[in-house]
Amino acid sequence: MTLDDLSRRVEALREQIRYHNYRYYVLDEPVISDAEYDALMRELRALEAAHPELVTPDSPTQRVGAPPGEQFAKVQHVVPMLSLANASDEAEVRAWYDRVLRLLGNDAQVAFVVEPKIDGLAVTLIYRDGILVRGATRGDGETGEDVTANLRTIPSIPLRLGALASNSEGQTNGAPVQAIIPPLIEVRGEVYMRIADFLRLNEQLAASGEKVAANPRNAAAGSLRQKDPAITARRPLRFFAYGIGQIERVQVQTQWETLNLLRTLGFPVNRDARRFERLDDALAYCREWMTRRDELEYEVDGVVIKIDSFAQQAQLGVAGRDPRWAIAFKFPAREAVSRLIDIVVNVGRTGVITPNAVIEPVNIGGVTVRNASLHNADYIAERDIRIGDYVIVKRAGDVIPYIVGPIVARRDGSERPWQMPATCPACGTPLERAEGEVAYRCPNFGICPAQITRRIEHFVSRGAMDIAGIGEKQVQLFVERGWVQDVADLYMLTPDHFANVEGYGPKRVANLLSAIADSKNRPLHRLIVGLGIRYVGEVVAQILADHFGSLDALAAASADEIDALEGIGPAIAASVAEYFLRPESKALIAKLKRVGVRTEAQGTARASRGNALAGKTFVITGTLPSMSREEASALITAHGGKVSGNVSKKTDYLVIGAEPGGTKFAKAQELGIPMIDEAGLLALIGAGRTADDQATSASDGRAATASVPPSDNVPESPRQLDLDLS
Repeated sequence: MTLDDLSRRVEALREQIRYHNYRYYVLDEPVISDAEYDALMRELRALEAAHPELVTPDSPTQRVGAPPGEQFAKVQHVVPMLSLANASDEAEVRAWYDRVLRLLGNDAQVAFVVEPKIDGLAVTLIYRDGILVRGATRGDGETGEDVTANLRTIPSIPLRLGALASNSEGQTNGAPVQAIIPPLIEVRGEVYMRIADFLRLNEQLAASGEKVAANPRNAAAGSLRQKDPAITARRPLRFFAYGIGQIERVQVQTQWETLNLLRTLGFPVNRDARRFERLDDALAYCREWMTRRDELEYEVDGVVIKIDSFAQQAQLGVAGRDPRWAIAFKFPAREAVSRLIDIVVNVGRTGVITPNAVIEPVNIGGVTVRNASLHNADYIAERDIRIGDYVIVKRAGDVIPYIVGPIVARRDGSERPWQMPATCPACGTPLERAEGEVAYRCPNFGICPAQITRRIEHFVSRGAMDIAGIGEKQVQLFVERGWVQDVADLYMLTPDHFANVEGYGPKRVANLLSAIADSKNRPLHRLIVGLGIRYVGEVVAQILADHFGSLDALAAASADEIDALEGIGPAIAASVAEYFLRPESKALIAKLKRVGVRTEAQGTARASRGNALAGKTFVITGTLPSMSREEASALITAHGGKVSGNVSKKTDYLVIGAEPGGTKFAKAQELGIPMIDEAGLLALIGAGRTADDQATSASDGRAATASVPPSDNVPESPRQLDLDLS
């Protein structure tokens, strides 16, 4: 055979194998035996081995083609993968729908897409010109891990798009359907493991003396994060696609169209997804799945209800980190009965004392539970929960176990009532309880070792300063040895501290100290989160950082000034103001400055530079050429303007950079809102632009140049969802 003949035979084999993979893994309708499939694969492997020049990255033989990796690189999601708000009953779903109608208008015609909520691992897949080029985990929604090599091993994830497809009903007549392949598409979905496959895997692991997985979700997550893709390839992982993050030159207007497009491109899409015109019908379908939950071959923890129209999704926008256009209707929690062995108390980073139950191990929904929440002392007293009781244990939302109450009929007289201790178990300080609050607190904020430990654990966590290599054990070591009394002391650690400490060789110490030093330049909002102020999470911290621009300015603000910010309430404002009034907080901020931690938004200062943008509201989308979004937000705020996260009728300008979000762009077009680039923003500031502004827009040595006009930045048919469709 000539090389051309061999090439044609190789491609024909690949097409046949792709087709049979599609029938087997996507449609569950194989048309050949395993032996016939194996023969095709053997022939293809033999030809490729004899002619390596014919091997292509999307060949079915290349599903295990990468060597084991040392670690997973971080991936910044262009479009954040956000979470979903939960509803535990139909009343909460109807309340969500009422809010939807208030925002859309009571006469709005709303359709819904309902899909089972698979208990797996959310991932994103990026295809360029139809070829899989990158895959990543959800991570924290903003940053995930690059697990491309491992995702390539999952047979139901196509390495090349559109070679095989089904019609809109998910059926096939055996003939490929021609699909339009987008030049770029980012597909969102869930990696999971069937229950039967999970049980078989655990049998194999147990037989070989390896640790078994607690449930299918843990098994899927652990399998996907193996350093060696060959191990992942041996695990029975599957994939369901449910949404799109980015897409170019192919328009989809609804979630239902999206599911059909994904089918056409060759992705497995859940066959149990349905579209409804009425909420009552959608809820009836949810009720049906609650009774049929155990009929499914995979674990689900609820049903997701989504507004079908993308235009309505854009109009509804986001609240905090949750889209307003979708809700997860969680299945009733699973229950079990266990015996309460003891009640212990934990000390949180703000001094709150929390009682927790130690119970006899019990399996609930595939998870062995040994500890459960008791909420607070009043909860225990009201339900007369006693040590030694047989108690009902629930996993709320199939995640957090808690004690419902005792089974009084099973008492034998040996049970003992429990009371909150009078003093802190960590430092012996008398506990306090503010009037009107249920929580007991240790007031020894600055010295209590348990509080210090919890605060440092929070400070180094991924959502805050994200210091790699420091976890619970490391923090405990630092505190026990007296090296660290507050978070600023982390930056004063030296190699001498670790001399003769087992497990801390020169390389590990160097990496640890390097990670600590790198964290000095985290964005301001991450530092605010890291301080552990009560009620302040990522969203609130971002609002505070954008408005005040520095810790000094925030510390000088009154509760009224903070309360005036959109998205901040009086309780949050009072908590923030009270935190910065404490002498120990002032001392900590001063100490953080001395050790070199950046306490201002990069390249900015709070001092007002004029009112050129006074009364104007801006929304920023895309990547600006010479400044980050944080820098642009701080610049707008410094000149009297306001920055919002979503386009609305109150928006005055949409500032557009490269790769803008399609929903913001489309909404601005719909409302007729002016669109400007970075140069246009700087022009609005005009002659009042100061030398400090020049520094802001040229930070890190970048020149302050104008961006490409918006019309060149926006795809021909923009569709970059600013939300995760999970």
